[in-house]
Amino acid sequence: MPFVAAVQTTPDGKPQLVCLRQQPFTREQVAEFAARSIAPSATVVTDGLWCFGAVQLVGAEHERVVTGGGKASVELLQFKAINTFLGNLKCSFSGTYHAFDFAKYSHRYLAETQYRFNRRFNLRSILARLLRAACLSTPAPAHFIRAAEVGY
Repeated sequence: MPFVAAVQTTPDGKPQLVCLRQQPFTREQVAEFAARSIAPSATVVTDGLWCFGAVQLVGAEHERVVTGGGKASVELLQFKAINTFLGNLKCSFSGTYHAFDFAKYSHRYLAETQYRFNRRFNLRSILARLLRAACLSTPAPAHFIRAAEVGY
């Protein structure tokens, strides 16, 4: 199943935050993603796929850049941050998760990547935050934890 990636960049085009979600490319799903993950004041730059027009429903400005595919589309400045991120993501997945069932657990792999990427500027806090979350969470049986996988 495809996934949507939203990247917040600095004015000079460097990625700051990323939001990843495994979902189909439908107008309704993209609108739901935009409502949860994109600020109404954002400018969303997409490759022109029809379903991404749904980001305007939350008030975000939508800029379409029709790439046409091929090597030239990868070199467009507007997509440098997302292309770099996706290239690194694919490389890390192929090296780390090649022996696992990616189709079954891809939503978890994306969540892990998003968590680490968004906290990369303060690496010392990751372990402490993870331990705190583990200590504060209530015990749950395995069938309850796996229930989240039913929708995928």
